[in-house]
Amino acid sequence: MSTLAVAPRRTGFVGHTRFITGRWLRAQYRQPALIAFTLIQPAIWLLLFGQLFQGVVNIPGYSDSSYIAFLTPGIVMMTALMTSGWSGTTFIADMERGVMDRMLASPVSRGGLMAGQLISNATTTLIQTLLVFAIGMAAGARYDGGVAGYAVTIAASMLVGTAFGSLSNAVALLTRQQEALIGISQFVSLPLTFMSSIMIDPAVAPHWVNVAARFNPVDWAAIAARQALSATPDWSSVGRHSLQLLAFTLVVAWLSTRAFRTYQRSV
Repeated sequence: MSTLAVAPRRTGFVGHTRFITGRWLRAQYRQPALIAFTLIQPAIWLLLFGQLFQGVVNIPGYSDSSYIAFLTPGIVMMTALMTSGWSGTTFIADMERGVMDRMLASPVSRGGLMAGQLISNATTTLIQTLLVFAIGMAAGARYDGGVAGYAVTIAASMLVGTAFGSLSNAVALLTRQQEALIGISQFVSLPLTFMSSIMIDPAVAPHWVNVAARFNPVDWAAIAARQALSATPDWSSVGRHSLQLLAFTLVVAWLSTRAFRTYQRSV
């Protein structure tokens, strides 16, 4: 009998999650081209946007004298958002090969299936976050928030990755089409990126962008990160935006797990 069929019977949710996480990590690390792309892409974004928009600090009312310091936490969140949007493609590949049906026919928990895949994606998000910080600091970004500031930023980026990875997985399970997933991912990620403070200070953005950003989970993450990294953090703002982001992540993760049941009933 295969490992896939035997291993889940011997363990509970934690064991299922560990089993699925190991499966996805092994699959990722067997694709060196994919690893290179996911690590190089955020570096390109940071350097490209850092140079393209560096003159924005000359706009009257701009609150930060170092644009690269302002941009770096935003690129961390943008990277988590963009990378997680492709999460569902792995589920579609499993559906096409029949692996998903065998998984769902086994005793493995639906939560473990989702959590294992999201944890493997969170590992990639963590590495990307550290890389963006390293490049940002090499380019001159400096932060006075200390360890707590970096910890908040890493946690926020992983929540963004988990939330939108869950959303991508749910779309994959419901549409079962690579083209539909890519289209929906782009439709969601691009507006969320530009209707936020990722690349521009809200003080100089149009009013409607500021209004939209209040309901944007990516902006919540960017605000929490920048506040935590500042010399005088507003911890009430950090806490409020972090809790909003956590609540959004839990709701989307629950909905994505429910999508497994919808998929299973329809096959």
